[in-house]
Amino acid sequence: MEKTDAVAALAALAQDNRLDVFRMLVQAGRDGMSAGAVAEALDLAPNTLTFHFDRLRTAGLATVRREGRSMIYAARFETMNALVGFLTENCCGGASCAPATASKSARKRSKVPA
Repeated sequence: MEKTDAVAALAALAQDNRLDVFRMLVQAGRDGMSAGAVAEALDLAPNTLTFHFDRLRTAGLATVRREGRSMIYAARFETMNALVGFLTENCCGGASCAPATASKSARKRSKVPA
């Protein structure tokens, strides 16, 4: 990942609602979820949500597809993983020092509303 792409992705995630949207898309997995389901779960107005989805798509963090009358958004895991790799590639002089998974208590504290 190039530095400019990392900056764009981090900027897109640097807003409370947008971070919640992205985390919800990650939780939904590769199938994604409808814009309406995201709006309902996070109690966001459709026009506000559209703005957030556009920022995530522009940064390469989300995709959208039409299924009937619904717009289905999904996280782009390859971009997310590239960002994490970019942020940690020089960690501890190249030796892996980050834990493989977060602790249960850390996951509980940061859980996205479902």
